[in-house]
Amino acid sequence: MCGIAGIFHIETAKPVDPERVKRMTDAIAHRGPDGSGVWTAPGVGLGHRRLSIIDLEGGAQPMHSDDGALTLTFNGEIYNFRELRKELEAAGYSFATQSDSEVILHGWRHWGLECVSHFHGMFVFAIFDARTKQLFLARDRLGVKPLFYAAIPDGSILFGSELKALTAHPALRREIDLSAVDDYLTFGYVPDHNCIVRGVSKLPAGHYLLLQLGQPLGKPVQYWDLDFSKRTRGSQGELSEELLRLMRQGVTSRMVADVPLGAFLSGGVDSSSVVALMAEASRQPIKTCSIGFDVGALDESEYAETIARRFATDHRSRKVAADDFGLIDKLAHHFDEPFADASALPTYRVCELAREQVTVALSGDGADEALAGYRRHVFHHKEEQLRGLLPQNVRGPLFGALGKFYPKADWAPRPLRAKTTLLSLARTGPQGYTDAVSLTNADQRHRLYSQRMRGALDGYRGETYMENLMARAPAQSGLDQAQYADMKMWLPGDILTKVDRTSMAVGLEAREPLLDHRLLEFAASLPERMRIRGGQGKWLMKKTMEGHLPHDILYRPKMGFVTPIDQWFRGALADEARALSSSRIFAQMDLFDSKMIAKAAEDHIAGRFNNGRLLWQLVMLEKSLAGLFG
Repeated sequence: MCGIAGIFHIETAKPVDPERVKRMTDAIAHRGPDGSGVWTAPGVGLGHRRLSIIDLEGGAQPMHSDDGALTLTFNGEIYNFRELRKELEAAGYSFATQSDSEVILHGWRHWGLECVSHFHGMFVFAIFDARTKQLFLARDRLGVKPLFYAAIPDGSILFGSELKALTAHPALRREIDLSAVDDYLTFGYVPDHNCIVRGVSKLPAGHYLLLQLGQPLGKPVQYWDLDFSKRTRGSQGELSEELLRLMRQGVTSRMVADVPLGAFLSGGVDSSSVVALMAEASRQPIKTCSIGFDVGALDESEYAETIARRFATDHRSRKVAADDFGLIDKLAHHFDEPFADASALPTYRVCELAREQVTVALSGDGADEALAGYRRHVFHHKEEQLRGLLPQNVRGPLFGALGKFYPKADWAPRPLRAKTTLLSLARTGPQGYTDAVSLTNADQRHRLYSQRMRGALDGYRGETYMENLMARAPAQSGLDQAQYADMKMWLPGDILTKVDRTSMAVGLEAREPLLDHRLLEFAASLPERMRIRGGQGKWLMKKTMEGHLPHDILYRPKMGFVTPIDQWFRGALADEARALSSSRIFAQMDLFDSKMIAKAAEDHIAGRFNNGRLLWQLVMLEKSLAGLFG
């Protein structure tokens, strides 16, 4: 697990200053505290920061092929590298190390562009091929590992694992992309199709980019997608058996490491399932860790303790204060782009705790997206059934009128928010689901924006991309569309970004066994009744794990990492909320109407409205912009 960076002169093979590459890798030194390397040749420079996981002595990078024609810089893990090594050895290739990095080099030579389809794992890598003067960039299927890239005025392409690797290069122009601000306020993160710095792109998940000397910069090519349009058949027992086989495969393949390994354990279904399967496959007690809160309503640690006792894990837990907001500035630095998922705070703490004893930790991320485990999936599934009863030309005016006059009740649980449900039913499925996952709607955003900001956006809506993504999804149903959009936007943009940045901040490798692409392909083919039944999401997974986990773990209400940001802004962070209206960076960029921000802060502090989430978004946006453009 590492950080990579590089420069490729795409127009002409001009010399690359190794100090500039080093400056880029130094900016992401936290990703690889165990070593560094820089290599340059006419027209290209590759840099690497290493966190040693496999072949501690022989995996140094940038790595060269035996004839010197290929050079690799790689971030991630190829879990099937041993099987691929045997296949490549049978084809006549010889290996000098035990690392998965060398498998990528020989894989490129043997399979060319198709090599990525053979690699099972989480990765971004760059290979320079001196024979063809090409630079090949690739990102794993789900986007577990990030890659940013940009063209700069001197005719070169910069790339790196984090945005700060690119901003470390003096020739990158730092200009804000206002559409990314709208995306961020819509979703709470900047999705992978956009970037807060204008001109910077993120290589999409499941894509590669081939750069050729003397040719213009092309577009990324998709090599993998998740298809929800086909249905598998079988009894519950048969499907459970296959799901369990795939879960075991995902877990055991991610337990390969030459360093101490453990797991995050929250006591929820997903992390408990991973720990159960790890314990089944290990002769030694599994090292587990969890974070608890000093407020009982937010604390899941007793459930984690239950699982730890059941599987005799070497368990450690730590309680943190519910007002643990001292990390705000550190998180803003590590995320670069604005990021408003407040669960990043406890996620950082659990990574910090894990790193005290292990270098690799397995997590339960991905099952909710793959198997419809979020409450919003259950609600959307029900709404889609209702939408199917009336055509849109009848449903829109009818439910729209009812929703318009129904009283608003944001304080109530969603099933009781009739206004929200009625307005959702008046929309198409993609519009309704996009609205459900949005943090601030278009009307709220436009009331906050300055006149200049509204004019600059010129009708741009952060919601449009997601609505179109759902409408074009390879899917049979509205539930399929929702899950597809989550896999394409929410997962890489929020969940995996959160885990990558917080784990890398402390030099920890996090692995997601429930995001094995073969498991996801199977899950996408499941009939809807195997995903949601009786108001239960992840229905088949819970049934499958009944023989492994206690009933109260499988069927208790979902919690997740909850942070009490509403209370923070009525207490210790009230002054931060008030200060937003006089923010220097907001005023400098003329983004917002300061009077509207002041009103939002005072309304929240006085308890007239609940604007905690909006204030958190604005605080994190201000800190991000100050770091990037201040």
